[in-house]
Amino acid sequence: MTSTVYFSDMRSKTPEDNKGNKIRRLLEAAGGRTLRKGDLTAVKLHFGERGCDGFIRPIFVRKAVDWAKEKGAKPFLTDTNTLYTGSRKNSVDHLLTAIEHGFGFEVTGAPLVIADGLRSGNFQEIPVRGEVFSSVKIASDIRSSDSMVVLSHFKGHVMAGFGGAVKNLAMGCAPAEGKKEQHSARMSVDDEKCVGCGRCFRNCPVKAISMTGGKAVIDKDVCIGCGECLTVCPASAISLDWRTDVVQFHRRMAEYALGAVADKETKTVFLNFIMDVTPQCDCVPWSDASVVPDIGLAASTDPVALDKACLDMVISRAGTDPFKDLYDKIDSMEQLRHGEAVGLGHLDYVLREM
Repeated sequence: MTSTVYFSDMRSKTPEDNKGNKIRRLLEAAGGRTLRKGDLTAVKLHFGERGCDGFIRPIFVRKAVDWAKEKGAKPFLTDTNTLYTGSRKNSVDHLLTAIEHGFGFEVTGAPLVIADGLRSGNFQEIPVRGEVFSSVKIASDIRSSDSMVVLSHFKGHVMAGFGGAVKNLAMGCAPAEGKKEQHSARMSVDDEKCVGCGRCFRNCPVKAISMTGGKAVIDKDVCIGCGECLTVCPASAISLDWRTDVVQFHRRMAEYALGAVADKETKTVFLNFIMDVTPQCDCVPWSDASVVPDIGLAASTDPVALDKACLDMVISRAGTDPFKDLYDKIDSMEQLRHGEAVGLGHLDYVLREM
């Protein structure tokens, strides 16, 4: 089967063509029938880690909120708490970070709800027909919503290669326990490369790392595979088995994404922002320079087709695959191939420019 992806580039020469109006037109074209009057609609996005500035701008989120309200829905902005240590580990810190980043009601017009509760214990077990999982853990307030508008910042990721709609569903709709299930890999340290800076030790959320003889040592029995040490290591001394562990990570993500939209397959619309395409995700407390100039906005009811279209456009604009250049051991297409295999969406798409 072939899915439709709607696209608008970044060019604007009239008030009618500003980005806010593009957002509303794309949502209407792709998902005009997904929301119904009275729906409690989860607007799923990422508020950004404190120190990051590449997240979707709150004024753009407001346009999606206004569109949902025009449909008679009752939208709320939502995300789930993180597995790793940072400014979004619990709902109090998470909400404070969201407000600091401009996502308060006065800007977005929607209330904020952290979907997995104060300490990430609010979730439901959802059955899925996967190759890895027979059930997945999804945040209760996302599960309880009637419909979803999924807003994703398309960018690089140290373990996924890139992050888009599929990763936003998979990691973003899961509580900490669900994130742990997806992070199947266990890290190891190259003693020759390790400079003994201690960043991994200080950032490990479960204290699986110790400093012995001036070098980092990872206890694999304690390690939860979150990849935080991999992200912060300045010497690239931490690694994993890229051929097996990362493939499993991608497949687990795809199956969690499937669980996130269970019973909402026809009630969810996705919008990707292919702008500020940073090398790493918005979970890190910084934002590097973009790997490609801003491309545009794309929407669909199929997250697999949408991410594939965005990836194709990034590669076409860059003249190379910048994510492969950054993370040469990762086959970023695995998340999409497995997504198609388990019924999340389709790789074949037709691009309709708005």
